[in-house]
Amino acid sequence: MQKGARYWLVGASEGLGRALAFKLSEAGIELALSARNGDRLQELADALPNSASVHPLDVSDAAAVQAAAADVGPVDGVIYGAGVYWPMAAQDWDAEAVEAMCDINFTGAARVMGAIVPAMIKRDSGHVVLIGSLSGFRGLPGAIGYGASKAGMMHLAENLYAELRTTGVKVQLVNPGFIKTRLTDKNDFAMPFVMDADTAADHVISAMRSNRFQSNFPRVFSWLFRGGNFLPAWAYYRIFGTKPDTAEKGKSTSSKPHAAE
Repeated sequence: MQKGARYWLVGASEGLGRALAFKLSEAGIELALSARNGDRLQELADALPNSASVHPLDVSDAAAVQAAAADVGPVDGVIYGAGVYWPMAAQDWDAEAVEAMCDINFTGAARVMGAIVPAMIKRDSGHVVLIGSLSGFRGLPGAIGYGASKAGMMHLAENLYAELRTTGVKVQLVNPGFIKTRLTDKNDFAMPFVMDADTAADHVISAMRSNRFQSNFPRVFSWLFRGGNFLPAWAYYRIFGTKPDTAEKGKSTSSKPHAAE
């Protein structure tokens, strides 16, 4: 990540994406900013210390993604952090909200990668950063839609890295824990090690400057999720699954899908 490089930041208008925009711009990175809310993007672009262009985009629209990629033009890197989230138990399944989480958080990433990665491969140069989640490592209660969408995102990053690790295209996966944003404000449960967006953005920037493929934070909290991968299913779900006396109690606070970050 060199000063003067140009990055396409998808999911820039709120939360982690907005905090990243400021820190990248302060580091001398030129940005192409995308999210659904064009007014918020323009407000952000006007506030940044370095040059930035605005490209409003609904990542659920394949044609719009291709058009935005053409409008953005050649870039040195792409960061995908667009996402929607509603905490949801299986007993409270909201089909529209689940589809939105899968479509924005995972399929949207696949659309953007399809529009930008082939050119990077052709010139043997580029930087791909995908924002996953600690919740994507293994199934958790209350995460219908979101956990699966982030797991798909993380697997996509692994596929790209497996193919491109010996090329000039650098692929990185960053998996945060709880970040205090308007999305996590929907949670009605305790969020261990929750951090503000600026702190989380510092972790992402540090990861981008490293040579690591995968970065997970907060570190101590991430050990719990990584360690869960080594447990047999019967043990894991006994610890992390919904208890029998609460299985019939839905905890969803979902609402109908609206704008993604």
